Amino acid sequence: MTTLLFALGWGVVGAAAGWFARWGSVRLARLEGLDPGARPWQVYGPPVLAALLFAVFAYDLGLSHFLLLAIRSVFVLVLVQVIFFDLEHRLILDRVIFPAMGLAVVVSILYGQPWWAGIATGLGAGVLFLFLSIAGSTLLRAEVLGFGDVKLAAFMGFLLGWPAIVDAVFIGVLVGALAAIAVGIWHRSLKATFAYGPYLAIGALVLLYQMH
Repeated sequence: MTTLLFALGWGVVGAAAGWFARWGSVRLARLEGLDPGARPWQVYGPPVLAALLFAVFAYDLGLSHFLLLAIRSVFVLVLVQVIFFDLEHRLILDRVIFPAMGLAVVVSILYGQPWWAGIATGLGAGVLFLFLSIAGSTLLRAEVLGFGDVKLAAFMGFLLGWPAIVDAVFIGVLVGALAAIAVGIWHRSLKATFAYGPYLAIGALVLLYQMH
């Protein structure tokens, strides 16, 4: 019962953090010369998803691992911001992802694998996605993966380490492929614009939850 109450309370914190993420996203969008939307999913999506994820992580980790919960909640909030900003604007912001990378490197050194492992995994994931981005643009003459996806992959590598990054990317690619098919069917075109960042972020969230 205590764990459930703590999870519900942390979910309230997540809702407030989600509102803050939306507020920050609106202002960051304007700095980029973008027009923030006002659809319900754009406005209420971040606080609702952040509240649910904060509650789930809190129920799993409990009050006894509060420091770890607080750290992971920061990364959850980053991924929530990435999901909704990329869905809305087809953009992953350097102002968000670069500080998150730095924090992920520090956390991986303090709590994760040997200091070089997380760094090597992040750099490796970034290089791999950069290669796929260039290869896709060259062979298909279309942007398959944007540089935002490359930076997101590097962040995921720094955060999750090896071999968790493999599972996270697999989940992200699988969910993204299913979503791409659904979007193609909905628009009756395989050339419909599509953001892969949110689905890679989903893979990161799943593996971040499974880490202990």
